[in-house]
Amino acid sequence: MTSLRVRRHRLPLWALVLTVVAVALPAIATSRAQGAATGCTVTYTTNEWSGGFTAQIRVTNLGAALNGWRLEWAYGGDQQVTSAWNAQVTQSGSAVNAVNAAHNAVLAAGGSVDFGLQGTWRTADPAPTAFALNGAPCGGTATPTPTPTATPTPTPTATSTAPAECAGAGATICSDFEDQAGTVPSGAWQTTAPDCQGTGKVSVDTSVAYSGTRSLRVDGGAGYCNHVFAASTRDLSSVGPVVYVRMRVRHTTALPINHVTFVSMPDASQGSKALRVGGQNGALQWNRESDDATLPEQSPAGVALSTPLATGRWLCLRYEIDTTAQSMRTWVDDQEIAGLRVDGVPTQNVDGQWLARRTPPRPTGLRLGWESYGTGDDTLWFDDVALGSSPIGC
Repeated sequence: MTSLRVRRHRLPLWALVLTVVAVALPAIATSRAQGAATGCTVTYTTNEWSGGFTAQIRVTNLGAALNGWRLEWAYGGDQQVTSAWNAQVTQSGSAVNAVNAAHNAVLAAGGSVDFGLQGTWRTADPAPTAFALNGAPCGGTATPTPTPTATPTPTPTATSTAPAECAGAGATICSDFEDQAGTVPSGAWQTTAPDCQGTGKVSVDTSVAYSGTRSLRVDGGAGYCNHVFAASTRDLSSVGPVVYVRMRVRHTTALPINHVTFVSMPDASQGSKALRVGGQNGALQWNRESDDATLPEQSPAGVALSTPLATGRWLCLRYEIDTTAQSMRTWVDDQEIAGLRVDGVPTQNVDGQWLARRTPPRPTGLRLGWESYGTGDDTLWFDDVALGSSPIGC
């Protein structure tokens, strides 16, 4: 029996990264209705905290092309899957089945597909040690993933699709930063520190990008009042009635226990104080500057309804803000976050503070960067930023 090795990397604070790679050896293909699997590689990477985890899973098909795929594995602890994105995931006991979504059913020979899930655990959360693709085991020798470095591997040059993608939706902001000629944001993006400035800085990066050859890099510093942003020059006062935002973001460090912000939107309903997207208690959150209300509430039950953010890879962050009612929704990689939803009906541990203010938000601008209110620094990137009056998908 082939052994698989699990290598754990401990991140700052409580985030734990586990990576398992199972590599298939060539095997004789067997006939299947939807295509034969002769093997696969599976990379299973988690962010873990006390009582919960998220997992990002990449499957590479080493056999013939598949039209419809199913990945199976078993958990060795008491993990329970609670939600998933880019796949339909079900669990019976310790056995887990992930079936393709409609948009990623075709898996070419040598091709890869990514999906993710969120779950809970009580006593143990070991990484899975064996996988099967369409019933064919992924066997062979496990190759541990090297310890991630602070600087991600440069993304290969690719033709950017962001302008056509969001321009077709009539977006007010549609930027993949390919129009930035120098290393300092210029033109449609300007460096700003709205409250006070510290050691942080923003720059145009040509070594890391989601698409094309450029992205916006933020070196966010720790320490109270360490604020730095790249602000869009577009006035958003007339966008609506619902404001839709989509961006790619990549963090180096897990969200800290202390409060930080990486997206800030001046809000006319707060006298231009900001609506802020960031983190607290290790999970994604909204924060309202005028009264410091948070979404969700910072109780253990409220925090558990949000999610940490994976590090070392691009995430798709989407949200919508209704400027006529107390209504907001937020998605990460097309998975809606229950603790970040406001629908006007009070939800325990979620929106009690938020609904105390009856005036709907009215964003007038968009700023991307970093604010630290104590400990907590990060290097992060933004790319393919879109904002408009119509939904813009990932």
